[in-house]
Amino acid sequence: MIATLTDACAAHGIQRGRLLPLKGLDDAELTFSAVQALDPYLKHRRRDVLTHGFIPQPVVRFTGPRDAHGALLPGFATSFVNVSIVEPIDTIGDHAALIDTWISALSHLGFHTRHLTISGRLAIWQRAPVSGITLRFHHEDRELGDAVLLWNHEDPSQLATDIGSGLERLAWLLTCQNWDKVVYGALAEQAAPRVLDAIRTATLIVGSGTRPAARGPGSAVRRLLRLEDERIDGLGFSRIVRWAHAYWNRIAPLPLPWPQVCQIIDEETLDHSASGETPWLA
Repeated sequence: MIATLTDACAAHGIQRGRLLPLKGLDDAELTFSAVQALDPYLKHRRRDVLTHGFIPQPVVRFTGPRDAHGALLPGFATSFVNVSIVEPIDTIGDHAALIDTWISALSHLGFHTRHLTISGRLAIWQRAPVSGITLRFHHEDRELGDAVLLWNHEDPSQLATDIGSGLERLAWLLTCQNWDKVVYGALAEQAAPRVLDAIRTATLIVGSGTRPAARGPGSAVRRLLRLEDERIDGLGFSRIVRWAHAYWNRIAPLPLPWPQVCQIIDEETLDHSASGETPWLA
């Protein structure tokens, strides 16, 4: 899918950009969107950007909607690949042209253009120092992603485009399979989705070089793993870590090999079990 999107964008002159580090930029602890690549341009009114073009960016978000029991709804995961076109632009016409490019890319994936619709409100939102207008893509009434026109609130000439979706969501809608099966494969039948989501995300963060910690980016790992009732019989997470590491490694090589990632995650979650102490005594 990434190769197809890359080729479709390249045919329209949009080259694949380099990935951002997972460790967040500015005040963000972790990268949550490919559009953060445009922060110097949009937020600080500089003429440079960190990267641009078509970017298949691994991201971490804790904001996905959940059910009454705290489980993420189908179509959402704590970590995913944000496939986006992010570009500084000169005119609104440029934005429209990039939307056309993305429609062509979606068509190459199998989302036929005659079933695509774009809808939304032209109301302007503002998250200082950036303003924007968001429109949403749907395919046969299923949401695919969005197209966001952005500008610096104080200098509207600093225009930019952020158009995209989640790679896993696109695969889910293309295959019409169960969400857990699409994202977790055979593991979906062997462990709770909340465990799989937590270990998948922790593998990405730790594999990118961030160790568990009380504060900063590492605190996200502890937040994910401190689910006492979600442990897998106290046996560790080797199989899940190997699977998750292989997935993220296909997007971009992780600095830490999977055995080291597994050791760090197991140490974080299983120390009290390995000590042989009764947990309530400890």
